[in-house]
Amino acid sequence: MQLSPFHLAIPVYDLAAARSFYGEVFGLEEGRSSEHWVDFNFFGHQLVIHLAPKNASQEAAHTNAVDGHNVPVPHFGVVLGMKEWEVLAERLQSLGTQFVIEPGIRFQGLVGEQATMFLFDPCGNALEFKAFKDISQLFAK
Repeated sequence: MQLSPFHLAIPVYDLAAARSFYGEVFGLEEGRSSEHWVDFNFFGHQLVIHLAPKNASQEAAHTNAVDGHNVPVPHFGVVLGMKEWEVLAERLQSLGTQFVIEPGIRFQGLVGEQATMFLFDPCGNALEFKAFKDISQLFAK
């Protein structure tokens, strides 16, 4: 099955800081924009940051326990290939990125073993990037 790119629009209360974060920290290509929103090529998907007032989840993230970590909810991200994930983790670490959950392996030795990392953008939106040891286990129980 060929995957189609998703479109995700998220609120940001500081457009300039978010634009810098996604463009410079992640090195994402910028697409169309206006004074109120910016499109980015988010690993082949369309991410749009929209200027909006700060919301409750940006003030203080709710968390759920997953494999011994407090995972922020809501969050979004992308599943990368393992090499892509490693390159991104190294890039973010070299830039001194503050992680909510440091890059590491979750569910080690179990079904669904995956590399994962969590961080916040400058406007409090939580992001997760992951890669599976065996991508066929993406939805395995």
